[in-house]
Parts: sequence; C-alpha cells; structure tokens
Amino acid sequence: MTSTSLFTALAPYGWDDAWADEFAPYDAEGLLAGRVVRVDRGQCDVVTADGLLRADTAFVTPHDPLRVVCTGDWVAVEPGGNPRYVRTYLPRRTAFVRSTSSKRSEGQILAANVDHAIVAVSLAVELDLGRIERFLALAWESGAQPLVVLTKADLVPDAATLAHLVQDVETTAPGVPVLTVSAHDGDGLDVLVAIVSGGTSVLLGQSGAGKSTLANALIGEDVMDVRAARDVDGKGRHTTTTRNLLALPGGGVLIDTPGLRGVGLFDAESGVGQVFSEIAELAERCRFHDCAHEAEPGCAVLAAVASGELGERRLESYRKLIRENQRIVAKTDARVRAELRKDWKRRGAEGKAAMEAKRGRVR
Repeated sequence: MTSTSLFTALAPYGWDDAWADEFAPYDAEGLLAGRVVRVDRGQCDVVTADGLLRADTAFVTPHDPLRVVCTGDWVAVEPGGNPRYVRTYLPRRTAFVRSTSSKRSEGQILAANVDHAIVAVSLAVELDLGRIERFLALAWESGAQPLVVLTKADLVPDAATLAHLVQDVETTAPGVPVLTVSAHDGDGLDVLVAIVSGGTSVLLGQSGAGKSTLANALIGEDVMDVRAARDVDGKGRHTTTTRNLLALPGGGVLIDTPGLRGVGLFDAESGVGQVFSEIAELAERCRFHDCAHEAEPGCAVLAAVASGELGERRLESYRKLIRENQRIVAKTDARVRAELRKDWKRRGAEGKAAMEAKRGRVR
C-alpha cells in the first residue's frame, strides 16, 4: 500500500506526517500501522488501512500498567498470522493516567495521544467543585488541553442561576474553557463540535454525567447505550464499560470512557499547580520560599484567604490534592520519601518548640 493511500485511510483517526515518520522503521519491516480503538482482556481492536483488525498485545510489556497497550495508541501490527500480534506502540504524545486502588499505588493509563480532555459535569445535581479540580489536575498533567462541559443545561431554565453555576466552575478552572451544553435541545453542541474536530478528545466524568448522550450527539447516531439517571442523586449505571475510540463525522476523534468512581492522582504535581495557578502566583510573594501556607508568618496565601481574595474551600482543596499526590509519589520514590520524613521531623520539632515556649509563658 502506498503512503498516500495509507494517509487517506488513517487520517480520519489522527494520522499525520509526524506519525508516519515515527512509523517508518516498522513500515520497512512490513508491519501495519494502526490506531487502537478498544482494548479488552489482552486483545485489542485496531483500525488499519486494511480495515478493523483484532490483535493480541502479549508482545508489549504486560507487567508495567503504564506500558500496556491502551485506547488511542498508534501501534505496529503483524500483517498476518493467527493470532495476529501488536509488536509495539509508537511513543505517546500525551497520556491520561490515574492511580489505581492497588496498595502498590500503580498508575493506570486511561487514554493516549489525546489533544482535548473533556470533563463532563451534570447540572442535574449539585456541583462538586473538588471533583472537577481533581479531574482537571489529571487532565493538565496528561499534556492535553482540558475543557469543562456542563451537561443537561436544559434542566436549569433560569438564566441567572445558570450564569452563577458557570461562574463557580470558571473560578474553579482558571485557564479552562467552560461550555454549557444540552444534548436534549442541541444548545452549545456547535461550539463543542468545532473544538473536538481539531484532534483527539477523551470524554471523562462520573456515571450519570451524560457522557454517552453527549457522545451520541457528537457522533450523530445512537452508538452508545444510554440509561436514565436516578432522580435522587443524578447517578446512573455504567452504560460504557470499555474505552472506545470513534471517528467523528465532522472531523476529529472521540474516546469515550466508563464513568469513573475513583479519580486518584498519580504523580500530578504540575497538574495540581496548573489547576491552582492563582495560589502559585500568591505563593511567590510569601516570605519563605518553602512556605506550606499553614501558619507561617508572611504567608501571602493565608493573607489572601483572610482578605477574601482567595476562597478557603479553594485552599483546602489545594492542600488535599498536594498531600495526596505527595503520598502517591513517596510510595514509589525513595528520595521523596526521605524529603517528606525530613519535613515531618522539622515540623514536629517546630511544634514541640512552640508548645514548650507557650508553657514557659504560662508559667
């Protein structure tokens, strides 16, 4: 097959000149280029210029959960054989990773080579701003551009109330576009279609957030199963059970994911810093460069909370995500563990000295 016909066949799935250059050594070996559209129990569906193929992933390192083949990977596949095998995947441009519930604190890769991370949030229930911040931290860390989509906007008919909700999310997501969309009446879909047409997008959110309905609206047909959410809490059953990659009719690619109950950070320090960029800017004015923003004198962050410039909820959420990320990193990084122990000892000594000084003043 010529390079021109290969490009024509795979371009709807994101193939470009840079991917072609990466694949050139494998092309010389006679391997097929393809993109993984679904992974299921050690096998995957790969779209190639020869059509959709089923391939085994045993050749790719199975013991490191961050190096397994995942939806969105570009891979080199054997041209024949039964079973057919994936030889390798091309270096990932971006990777969306969360921590697993494993006590070993392993990372789980959810999607690869993503340009836009769409965080779907239902307006049918009370906004959980902390969870939005958590999703955004992972999105920024992945290297993708986050986008918050407030779904089911038709359930908030009052314009003033809707504007207030949007403002709350915009404050929570600095530098992130926030869209209101109603798949029911089509409001806002044209803007979203224009955004996702320029690359690969992954759709994230809890069960009941309206992801499958939104995916169907973008695709233009009912390819994803949709079930009603419970009225009491807006939660639905997991209608999407695997990550599926779909080419969109207006251009672009969409990866739909199952509803995520747990969204654990995995070495996402820079992502957390991006979500709370205003705290990072305030911290530059703190008296001490290693200020923890707890009780240190001359802390610009605490001063901003006291003046009302920074919300207390926002600071508490920042502290929570920073602590969680430190624990995850410390379990896999001996140097970080040593630094944390040193920091804990220093704080303990400072606390002990403060208590002794206080007792001395009381006496």
